[in-house]
Amino acid sequence: MNQSTIKIDVLLDPNKVPEQISWSASDSTADMVQQAKAMCIAFWDGADKTALRIDLWTKDMMMDEMADFYYQMMMTMADTFKRATQQQELSDDMKTFAKAFFEKFRQMQLKESQ
Repeated sequence: MNQSTIKIDVLLDPNKVPEQISWSASDSTADMVQQAKAMCIAFWDGADKTALRIDLWTKDMMMDEMADFYYQMMMTMADTFKRATQQQELSDDMKTFAKAFFEKFRQMQLKESQ
């Protein structure tokens, strides 16, 4: 049996706000530690039937980057849900919501910039 390890390091400021997020994975093709501005990790606790989450973002994560990050996560979650359940219609519903979410964000940004 193979084992893979993912290592995440978070550099915090004195107020415990993330300044830097870096990660590496033993099975990655990347030779160097990777940098990230944000991360969301979820674990399913089968015994308690609850999701345990870690959501962090650095001080320099811009609002438009956060909206794009969430849009991309919702789209990939829809793909993952479809692969796991074969529920095409529900996956499509999730993608429709993600697209509407992102479009609404862009419209709000345009209003604020005027």
